Amino acid sequence: MAAQHHELLIVGAGTAGITIAARLKRRDPKADVALIDPAKWHYYQPAWTLVGAGAYDFERTRRPMRSLIPKGARWYQDAVTQIDPDKQEVRTKEGRLLHYDYLVVCPGIKIDLSLVEGLADVLDQDDVISVYTNPQFAWEKIRNFKGGTALFTQAATPIKCGGAPQKIMYLADDYWRKVGIRDQSTIVFVTPGTVIFGVPEFRATLEKVLDRKDIMVKFYHELVRVDGAEKVAWYRIKAQAIANPAIQLRNPKPIEEEKIGEDMVGVHYELMHLAPPQTAPDFIRTSKLACAEGPQKGWVCVDAHSLQHQYYANVFALGDVAGLPTAKTGAAVRKQAPVVVENLMRLRAGRTDLWPGYNGYSSCPLVTGYGKMVLAEFKYGNKRASDPLISKLMDTSKEHYSMWLLKKYGLPFMYWNFMLKGKA
Repeated sequence: MAAQHHELLIVGAGTAGITIAARLKRRDPKADVALIDPAKWHYYQPAWTLVGAGAYDFERTRRPMRSLIPKGARWYQDAVTQIDPDKQEVRTKEGRLLHYDYLVVCPGIKIDLSLVEGLADVLDQDDVISVYTNPQFAWEKIRNFKGGTALFTQAATPIKCGGAPQKIMYLADDYWRKVGIRDQSTIVFVTPGTVIFGVPEFRATLEKVLDRKDIMVKFYHELVRVDGAEKVAWYRIKAQAIANPAIQLRNPKPIEEEKIGEDMVGVHYELMHLAPPQTAPDFIRTSKLACAEGPQKGWVCVDAHSLQHQYYANVFALGDVAGLPTAKTGAAVRKQAPVVVENLMRLRAGRTDLWPGYNGYSSCPLVTGYGKMVLAEFKYGNKRASDPLISKLMDTSKEHYSMWLLKKYGLPFMYWNFMLKGKA
């Protein structure tokens, strides 16, 4: 297969890849833009939490990938296997060799079940569910739950949409109250983190939600093994919490547990939802584009504000794969994409004065029940960054019905009709 060359090559056609391609073609309709992605369907994954609670139709979350590729852009329906930034080339599963002048890396994130022992044997079957992998099955299990201990577990790795494990829990609580089985149920949220949310203003609201819903929380607990046969989830307690059990719990409840030593605890469950552990794709982690050490090890090494690679000036990264100290969300992509496109245009024009325009903005629409949502917007340093216009109308750190409408109707409409067309 003959080698191909493109001026602007984009790895990944998810939220970031399609948005970048659309913005580039709007800026320069004659630009030679190509995307590589093997997927037949493009999914609006932010709605999967609602699918898992019976509040959204799964079929409305997907569209054929081909229908979203911007006019004039080339799409290779193929999977990347290797990137060599020294040779400026990309190799694919089907044997393609693609050369580029500029590379945009945004292949998304890999779900890696091997990081939790036993997880691959039980996820999306029996009583272990995840809106990350099969939201329809999650809704089936939530709808048919008859009571007992319901575990909701946060991953120990960086994940896309870090608030989703909480959101589906709050919705499940609402549903079980509606059908009259909440009194026969104990809901437990288990997290390796030290707080329920990093930004103080939103944390205060979520703590009130936890107390109102009477949800037990275990902090400093990292999931390491799932025993599907016995229905036990095993957690390692972090060292700093072993000597001080008081900091581990909020709203403690009597639940069935067993311990091994000081740092291992097994929690019995009737239903378990979890965010599976996630990493950068293999071809990223093994490439020279990945950070070799530090807190962003394994993710693409980019400047936190220009999103240019730290060692390869003609490479940019954004979205989930970018090594940035902020949440991995579609909202982050919306603010990152204009910065990447502007800086590509400057480089193409021979300029070296890149725009340091990204401030770490991300957003988590925290659904706290049917008809309730907190719009958590923040930037680097866990600093609140709420939209100034919306903030004039309401305090977005509080629960609002209007924000629920934004989540269910407004954001999907904006995504399909504006963001993926390079207009927002």
